[in-house]
Amino acid sequence: MEEVTKKDLEQLKNDISATIESLSLKEKASKLAELKTQSLASDFWEDQKRATAITSEINSIQNEINESEQLQKDIETLLELFDMVGGKDEDFLTELQKLYERFDKFQTLKFLSGKYDKNGAYLSIHAGQGGDEANDWAEMLMRMYTRYCERKGWHYSVQHMVSGGEAGISSVTIKIDGMYVFGLLKKETGVHRLIRLSPFNAQNLRQTSFAGVEVIPVIDKESDEIVIPDSDIEFKAVKSGGAGGQHVNKTSSAVQITHTPSGITIHNSESRSQAQNRKNAMDILKAKLWQIEEEKKEAELTRIKGKHKVAAWGNQIRNYVLHPYKMVKDLRTKVEVNNPDAVLDGDLDIFIDAEVRL
Repeated sequence: MEEVTKKDLEQLKNDISATIESLSLKEKASKLAELKTQSLASDFWEDQKRATAITSEINSIQNEINESEQLQKDIETLLELFDMVGGKDEDFLTELQKLYERFDKFQTLKFLSGKYDKNGAYLSIHAGQGGDEANDWAEMLMRMYTRYCERKGWHYSVQHMVSGGEAGISSVTIKIDGMYVFGLLKKETGVHRLIRLSPFNAQNLRQTSFAGVEVIPVIDKESDEIVIPDSDIEFKAVKSGGAGGQHVNKTSSAVQITHTPSGITIHNSESRSQAQNRKNAMDILKAKLWQIEEEKKEAELTRIKGKHKVAAWGNQIRNYVLHPYKMVKDLRTKVEVNNPDAVLDGDLDIFIDAEVRL
């Protein structure tokens, strides 16, 4: 970093303050106090899934507040240090560079201002055509996203999974709880392409596989934005689809609901309670219907503006190349890395940070 001036530091201080102001931290502090009160109830851990989700939200809000306070303290410290050593001192410049990097990451939050950006999300993965190859790729993506959740401290649970037969999975829906999950992951929606040497044929030929990812928000339970009449729903109990190992309930409590006006069908087998699975399926349906309405609004806005934009679903967004060279490249942001193993192990921050700034 080149020599900096007092004006540079004052500008950084103003930028930090403006970003913090945009995040409504006073309201979040009130929400934090409310959640902490709930966590002190004697029966808090009786519903472990709800308790885990609340605990995750507490940690996320607390971390956001702590980082905002620390950024303000650190810029004040650097302003004082500047007065003592000036803008060329190496130690000063090193600390300033670290602060710039932390603030850049923190700034991501200001782009997450959509109605449901702060909410959890349902992430679904569907194998494309290609049999075992595609099913194996879908399972690799599932591992990538669950590992990313673990890195972020988010809680996730498999709502429904269908085995791929000989290998991998045909489809899976995961509920992810945490702050800003939907805002951060919503642009992962689209087609993900894998290029590698096939582990499923004796010739070890190069193979291209596809899988589709869909991300929709967890809608607040108190929201009356999407109302679904009972007459629009067809319900039936079904057997859980395929081997899901420890993740999927194998009892006949699995359910299938069909929304007759749209033709959307939802399966859920996460719980041993049929009533709970039906509720989970209805929550997912509500989120899908909201997403459809949002896409209609976006399409109409695009039409009015006179610009053509291909719908995100079905659009190839990222290539993962394991052979003849190693690279992962996002086709929208142009971000690329040469360590696909790390990406497939959940190291997605560089891609997601760039996506939210699109």
